[in-house]
Amino acid sequence: MIRITLAMLFLILFLICTIPVMTFEQIIWKKHKDFHDKSSLAIVLWAFRVVLFICGTKVIVKNKENVPTDTPVLYVGNHRSFFDIIITYTLVPRPTGYVAKKELEKVPLLRWWMRHLYCLFLDRNDIKQGLKTILTGVEQVKSGVSMTIFPEGTRNKGEEGTMLPFKEGSFKIAEKANVPVVPMTIVNSSAIFEDHFPRVKPQTVIVDYGTPIYIKELDKETQKNFGTHVREIILNTYTEDKKELPTK
Repeated sequence: MIRITLAMLFLILFLICTIPVMTFEQIIWKKHKDFHDKSSLAIVLWAFRVVLFICGTKVIVKNKENVPTDTPVLYVGNHRSFFDIIITYTLVPRPTGYVAKKELEKVPLLRWWMRHLYCLFLDRNDIKQGLKTILTGVEQVKSGVSMTIFPEGTRNKGEEGTMLPFKEGSFKIAEKANVPVVPMTIVNSSAIFEDHFPRVKPQTVIVDYGTPIYIKELDKETQKNFGTHVREIILNTYTEDKKELPTK
């Protein structure tokens, strides 16, 4: 319980102590966007790395050279842990927003930082609002901001090595903005916290980036079932990477 207590205490203190920083970031956002983006990214990267250090999390990154550095991308990942966002955000090379559940918009202070980081809040029960969220994501990607989605729609609490079906709608961000989709396989993240709630245990997590995919370059049948196509890529990668985890 000590690690989770320290991590939560650190995050609470971070959110409180950075209120003046958020105010400054808000002031400069429109007139000095590049500086705002770089400074906000650097601050949050530092905070998330501290959290991982407190929790004793080691991250093995594979095939990061697959992530283009000259264009924004749509990261698509499997989702089993609250730590998936913390882990993957420490690896992004440019401003990157996440499509998060609507409920997070109600959390004071946290929602401020999420907005500064171009995160979008998706109401899964309102199709019309969901479409607006996706279209906002398209505009953000066109402006140079990468986006990350977890197309299972929620954290997968099923058996290890399984994944929920991928929802097709969220891939419209990449299709309409004409940017590559980067499959992002996350292995063993639930072992940090969810597998033995409420304790946090030191673990090794693998993040493996797949080859970028341009949807419009695929045949029509694959485009039609693109979510299934990416899910299979991530499932196969997950199965192989799982074998590389250190045994205890």
